[in-house]
Amino acid sequence: MRLPRSAYTARSWRAHEVAGDFAVEDVWALPTPGGRDDFGVLVEQMAGGDTAYRDGLVARFLFAVRWKLGALLRLDRDGDGVGTRVMSLRDRLPADLREGPQGPGFATLPFTSVFQTEDEWLAEMANRTVHGALHLGWVPDGTGVHRAQMTVLVKPNGPLGAAYMLGIKPFRYVGVYPALLRSIGEEWEARESRESRGPGAGKRGVA
Repeated sequence: MRLPRSAYTARSWRAHEVAGDFAVEDVWALPTPGGRDDFGVLVEQMAGGDTAYRDGLVARFLFAVRWKLGALLRLDRDGDGVGTRVMSLRDRLPADLREGPQGPGFATLPFTSVFQTEDEWLAEMANRTVHGALHLGWVPDGTGVHRAQMTVLVKPNGPLGAAYMLGIKPFRYVGVYPALLRSIGEEWEARESRESRGPGAGKRGVA
């Protein structure tokens, strides 16, 4: 489910301290209810798998087109990434976040973790068109259950970046996001099912 931008901006996330000049592109509620201590499991799931690719022919097609277009237009050159064209957000971190956990590495997607806390994770990527960040937050709903919200933050690189973001917007909503959210939810449910069948495992989702 898509959330208003205030679902991110109104909360006191640490990410505001390091990515306050990024625009909020989208905020989504993820279908991953869990307990207070389950956030790290979700972060590992998001970073470690091929979630974006496993479900949805439209999404897989759009990702394939994106990589082909990137190669043709040289959007993903090494010199246009984090630490070259743009400074890493890790260089902006206050001391306590810099000394804390950075977060996991990504298995397939071109992101790098910036920082991770018990309820917040920020990762970044950059190419010729945009410096982007993915924020994941773990929010209590008042009933003992926590929910995840995913925020996409962007800083387009001039007119080319602005045109690129505008051009891909309808494709993201039609093909990418629905398949992505469905895959995340299915993988989360499958994990809970495996754990509930394990020795001594109880139902997760209550703090």
